[in-house]
Amino acid sequence: MNRNIAFATLLLIGALLAACSSMESMMGGSDSLTSILTKQTGASEPQAAGGVGAMLALAQQKLAAGDFDQIAKAIPGSDKYLATAKQLLGGANINDKAGLQSAFSKLGMSPDMVDKFKPIVTAYVGKMGGEHAKSLLASVL
Repeated sequence: MNRNIAFATLLLIGALLAACSSMESMMGGSDSLTSILTKQTGASEPQAAGGVGAMLALAQQKLAAGDFDQIAKAIPGSDKYLATAKQLLGGANINDKAGLQSAFSKLGMSPDMVDKFKPIVTAYVGKMGGEHAKSLLASVL
């Protein structure tokens, strides 16, 4: 009887580990967008979060609601990124690339960091939300 319980427990643990591994691969690995940005650009976590939020704010401003929703769904925590940007940027309106560069400056980054963030963020959106979401975001950045 104890052998059956032990065997069933091992099967259950194996199934749970497989499910976790599958979930991680579906979510694009364990790296969040901000950790990817900090590793690849040298930005701090708050700068990365604010930069993503600023990019999302521009997309929200420029795209139809349904199109923006596709992008927001592709980025886990997109509402938190938007809130972070609003908090760090004092609610500044971001209407174009110059506004986005200004937002990055307010976050303590050089304006050219927009061009470093753009391919990383759009690739992430493409991986998580598909090519259509990626092209929507790229069109406004």
